[in-house]
Amino acid sequence: MIAPKQPKPAAFLDRDGVLNLDIGYAHRPDQISWVVGAKAAVQLLNQRGYWVFVVTNQAGIARGLYDQKAVNDLHLWMASEMRQAGAVIDDFRFAAFHPDFDDGRFSAQSDWRKPGPGMILDLQAHWPVIQDGSFLIGDRDSDVAAAKAADLPGFLFDGDDLLATIKNILRQLDSASVAVESPDNRHK
Repeated sequence: MIAPKQPKPAAFLDRDGVLNLDIGYAHRPDQISWVVGAKAAVQLLNQRGYWVFVVTNQAGIARGLYDQKAVNDLHLWMASEMRQAGAVIDDFRFAAFHPDFDDGRFSAQSDWRKPGPGMILDLQAHWPVIQDGSFLIGDRDSDVAAAKAADLPGFLFDGDDLLATIKNILRQLDSASVAVESPDNRHK
């Protein structure tokens, strides 16, 4: 029997441009170059008690450049690479839908494509996510818009060092939490 998972906040990470360099339509392990600090950042999130989820638009599927199996296989490989580094990605979601290449196969999941919140909401429906403290990191405005649509803070990543960015975000969230919980603020 599997023990129930404990509720905790989640870090929703875009894939291309956040975890790995965005080369455009990556779908094989040989196309993945990890962003500086990516594995250590996921490990830190694990240590701080976060679920770690990847949410990625994959228009290459709708465009016919690769299929869903290629994306699933790549995500299994990425999860394995993370595990070897002592880090865990708890789950992945991808949006195959693209409005310009819609042939009906993925229309039902059109709200999964960022800036829609569908991938985030689906993960929240399947995992015991605590909204307070959860956040999203992406490299595009559409990522931040998806976070906002899911009522989460969203942060833009500049592509430099993911570990440094995560540390900064966690400091901001910790400061905000302390400010809210401070005895001086309880009666305001």
